[in-house]
Amino acid sequence: MTPFRFPDDLISLKRRQVRAYHQLALRPAVGAAELRRELIRLSCLISSHPYWAERGWSSAGRIELFRAAESGPDGVRGLVVRWNGEEFIVAEQEARPA
Repeated sequence: MTPFRFPDDLISLKRRQVRAYHQLALRPAVGAAELRRELIRLSCLISSHPYWAERGWSSAGRIELFRAAESGPDGVRGLVVRWNGEEFIVAEQEARPA
């Protein structure tokens, strides 16, 4: 399998998209309309990025882009969803040990 090498601007867009999703999940009542508009805008920018025209769009590429967005010092962490017996609780993951 060919390794994916994403341009920095594409990784940055994906990080911004993930952070916007997290904001919406953690506080759905705060600025939801603006966040949804931003998510649509970022999705369009990611989908139409010139990288995909050269390499082609694939499920594996999308997964690797997310992994690239998680890596590095500016990487985004995933959210944790837990059921407490009455409702789902969404929280940020704890920091990884250095």
